Amino acid sequence: MSVPLVLLAYLAVGGAYLVVLPAITFFYLKQRWYIASSIERVMMYFLVFLLFPGLLLLSPFLNFRPEKRPLEG
Repeated sequence: MSVPLVLLAYLAVGGAYLVVLPAITFFYLKQRWYIASSIERVMMYFLVFLLFPGLLLLSPFLNFRPEKRPLEG
């Protein structure tokens, strides 16, 4: 009976590490990348280092390119 509980715990922790936390980090980086202070930027780099496998897993599906600027003519 404890084996399914352990498997469920592993799936929950693995899912959080590979999907949930990297997705939150992606959206946080998108919002704050250009206006972050130096301390906040260190925290961003740490999150990218810590969650790198999950960010690598999600990167083909998320695209956060800057929006096109309107050209005045």
